[in-house]
Order: sequence, then structure tokens, then C-alpha cells
Amino acid sequence: DTPVTIEQINHCVERVGSFSGDNRAGIEGTLHRISAIRNRPGEIIGLTCRVGRAVFGTIGMIRDLVETGSSILMLGRPGVGKTTALREIARVLADELHKRVVIIDTSNEIAGDGDIPHPAIGRARRMQVASPEHQHQVMIEAVENHMPEVIVIDEIGTELEAQAARTIAERGVMLVGTAHGNRIENLIKNPTLSDLVGGIQAVTLGDDEARRRGSQKTVLERKAPPTFEIAVEMLERKRWVVHESVADTVDNLLRGRQPNPPVRTEDENGKVTITRELPSAPVAIPPNGRTRGHLTLTTPSQPKGWRSSGQMKPLSLQEPEPARENSMFEQLLAESWSQQERLGQGMEMLGPNGEDLPLQVYPYGISRHQIEQVIQILNLPVVLTKNMDTADVVLGLRSHVKSHSKLKSIAKSRQIPIHAIKASSIPQITRALRRLLHMDDPTIPDAADLELFAQSVSEDEIEALEEARLAVEQIVIPKGQPVELLPRSPKVRKMQHELVEHYRLKSSSFGDEPNRRLRIYPA
Repeated sequence: DTPVTIEQINHCVERVGSFSGDNRAGIEGTLHRISAIRNRPGEIIGLTCRVGRAVFGTIGMIRDLVETGSSILMLGRPGVGKTTALREIARVLADELHKRVVIIDTSNEIAGDGDIPHPAIGRARRMQVASPEHQHQVMIEAVENHMPEVIVIDEIGTELEAQAARTIAERGVMLVGTAHGNRIENLIKNPTLSDLVGGIQAVTLGDDEARRRGSQKTVLERKAPPTFEIAVEMLERKRWVVHESVADTVDNLLRGRQPNPPVRTEDENGKVTITRELPSAPVAIPPNGRTRGHLTLTTPSQPKGWRSSGQMKPLSLQEPEPARENSMFEQLLAESWSQQERLGQGMEMLGPNGEDLPLQVYPYGISRHQIEQVIQILNLPVVLTKNMDTADVVLGLRSHVKSHSKLKSIAKSRQIPIHAIKASSIPQITRALRRLLHMDDPTIPDAADLELFAQSVSEDEIEALEEARLAVEQIVIPKGQPVELLPRSPKVRKMQHELVEHYRLKSSSFGDEPNRRLRIYPA
């Protein structure tokens, strides 16, 4: 390849428009954009040409949203087609919906270079901007002087432009704009542009509200209504995620809930398909698992190391014969790996008061995240509600419910039962929900789903939990003997403690690190 010379670059520069403060120029009568690369003295030493195309019909996936008159924000990485979609939206609004459309064209990228705009924008009017620093002033000027019904803005990137956009929206003018960022989460974390989606602020909750939410007293909440009611995340040219209510999406994200927006895709024939993204699960499910209903469970592999040697043995007052104990436990372990998984009993179709499922649960003083985790992993027909009027039962922390007379009086007047648990832990929540659904016999410990107690669902954690489960089910409960487990880390021992509590048994840790281990006692 022959190196490009300065003379060739100057030859190109002379035949394009003048470069503005953002080092961009255009070719009159086209939609192409030329960007300059300068050296330290300010001389142009390189050019980048970005080809602009007028593609009609590119907004077929969101045509219904454009016709609603709500403000729309287009998000996406550079080059995904935001400006092309913006240009087509302006044409549709001006020519087909007969709106007064004004385009704020900072870099002459939407309507091309020169005083005569490109035909791709139809009857929409274009206002040019002398320099990028004045874009927010031109936005306000357009509203005050030209009576637009719609204002189209490309690349909102500064705080002043975000404030100008809010001012325009508050005057009842429809806004259509773009911003760099793949997802709404990027805007929430961007202090410059967060005002486009309402902004965020730290709020201190009262004691009662914090207990009701099961959260900390200081939380993040949306500051104001979003400037744009609708947001479109352009993941690919033909695959867009649509947030029809930006306010709801932002509220869910700030409260730790993953939104489930519709995804619109368009095939080669122009057919639009609407699907939904599944929210990410609260726990990681490892590969090569077995499926039980909608839940993927991992089958622990054959034990290795100390477990295969049978060193985990029951303790008794009379010292048993070591060889006999080891061989007995080895036999129990071998049998456990070959057993078929026990299938759960069928689920009742009525709730605790005869109501139809799903069961509406009003949580009080309990972490919503933990309840939702149990519901999703066990696939329970339970829905959390914030409204006491629609609740079938109140699930609360015993210490909080006991001291809250107002809650008890409201529940009594509306004939809503209150189910209290001792602690906001996974075993307690699991047992309470299963009992509310008549899936739990109080006299029989239910089988444990190990994924509920594991944090990362790693092989070591599952192995340690399976070790505790076998000890409980094979020795402690049927034989009434205490069992000493293998040494584990503090994190894993905590999981084992919770699993033992699930069986309504007691356990304690003893020994010194790194040989500290768990001892399980019979009831």
C-alpha cells in the first residue's frame, strides 16, 4: 500500500465543507460525514469518512410507538444505526403524520451539509448549530421561535443539553433523541445524562418503610419523571429492546429487580416478532445439571478425596469399631450416589384460605430478594405484593410483627392471616412458603434443595452440602447419633449450619482453623 501524502489529504479537504469545532464536515447534497484527525499544531493529518444512508422503513419495528406522541430516546453503540432511525422518524412524523418537526442538526449529519437539507427528512425543518457548545441554546430557541410539535436531537451528550431537553419536554413538545450507551443502566450510572431518565438521589426511609421493604434505610430512588417516556435499546440493526415505560424500568433497576422488556426483531421479509428477555436468575446454575420442572439441579459427582475414604463417621458415647463404622458409612455413601431422585408430591391448587393460586404474599421486615430467590428456584406459585388489599397472607419477621400493632389491626380488620418466622433466612422462608402452600408436613423434614443454601453453586459447596445432607438423613435422624463432618472453610460451614437448621436440628463448630468442622446433634 502506498502511504497517503499531505497533498492528497489537502486535496480532499478542499473539496468538502468546512470543519466545525467538533472536527466534522460534510459533502453537500449527501449524508456522508468527514471527520478530521489533527496533529498538535492543529494541522489535518488524517480523515475518516462515515457513509450516511437514507433507508426508508427502518422504524417499522417501533412505528406504533412513534404514533403515540410520547418522547422517544434511542440508545446504542456507535454505528448501530441510531442516526438513520432518527432521520426516518423525522420524515414519518413530518410527511405521514403531518407534524411540525424541527431537527437540531449540530454536525449536519441528519440532513446533510449545505443550506438545503437532504430529501431524506421530508418536510421536516432543519436548524444548524454554529458550534457544538451552543446546541442547548439552539434547542431552546427552536421551541421559543418556531412552534414545533416535535424536536429531533442527535447525540445528547452534555448536562446542559440534558437540562434543555427536560425544559422542552415540560413545555409539551415531543422529543426524539439519541444518546451513546447500550442500556438504560449506562444512563443511570452516568451523572451527566441520568436526568434523561429522571435522575437518581439517595433517600432515607423511615423505620416502618425500611422494614416493609426489607431493605436498608438509605436507598436510591428516581428523582423526577423521565424526560423520555419511551426508550429503545438498539442492540443490533434488526433487534431492539423497547422500554415502554422508562419510569417503571428505572424504579425496578434501583430496587434491584431485573426488568423484562419486550424485544422486537425484524426478519428479511419485514415481519416483526415481539418476544421477552428473561431476567437473570439470582443464583448461577452450573452446566451439566438435571432439570426438575423449570429448575436445573446439579447432580454431585462421585465423592473424591477424604469423602471417598469414609473418614466422616458418627460419634457415640461408646467408641465403636473403626473398621466397622468406616465400612458402614462407605456403604451408605455408595448407596446414596446410586439412588434415584425422589420426586416431589403434587402441588395443592388452593392456598391457605381456599384462595386460587398464585398466592399473594405481603412481606414485612423480610428481604424481598431472598423471598424471590426461593420462589424462583423452587418454582412456587407465589407473587409478592405491596398492597395489603390484594394480599392473601402476611409473611413477616416475628420481632417486627410483634411490636407493630397497626399491622396486626389492619390484617385483622381485613381478615388476612399473619405468618411469622424467627429470622430472615433461606431455610425459614422456604419452610414458611411451603407450609403456606400445604407442601410441608410439619412432622416430616422436607428434602433440601442444595442450590438454596449454596452461594456460588460450585462443586466444593455442593459436595459439602451433600455431605451434611447424607449425615443428617442417613445417620443423625434414623439412628439418633451425632455426626462430625470434615473440616471446611467458615463460608462453607455457614451453609452447612443453614442446611442443618432446615432439618430442625442443631449443630456447632469446634476445633481450630484450618481443621475447624461441624458437629450435628440429633433432635
